[in-house]
Amino acid sequence: MDNIVDSLNSAYQEFVGAAAQVLETKESSAAQKTAATDAALENFKQKWELFRVACDQAEEFVESIKQRIGSECLVDEATGYMAGKSGQHSTGLPPISAVRLEQMSKAVRWLVIELQHGSGNAGGAAAHAHPSAPFDARFPEDAAQ
Repeated sequence: MDNIVDSLNSAYQEFVGAAAQVLETKESSAAQKTAATDAALENFKQKWELFRVACDQAEEFVESIKQRIGSECLVDEATGYMAGKSGQHSTGLPPISAVRLEQMSKAVRWLVIELQHGSGNAGGAAAHAHPSAPFDARFPEDAAQ
């Protein structure tokens, strides 16, 4: 995370420096278009693009962290981990194992992938679930699958 913050800060500082350089160059040329102002503007455009890239990378990092935190919270809630912590309340749902949750998650992901690829046959997709996400016969809700 420090890398991303440092990269974003550096890109921002270079962007602001390039903006200042454009203003100074324009002022020194009496607001006339010169080779120096063109060069300063080109440098500004490059720094702007680099800053945008750094912002995009930071945004991707934040989104990945949000997804990871959400997944961890889901696992904690589903496995009953949060119910044992003081000050937390349970949803009233019985906890399930993390392995079981992962199996269901994989099955859902494969269904989504199959639907996105245009199979359009959700029933067939459930009947042909990916082998890495087998249903566990110990659970009655899976026996119907």
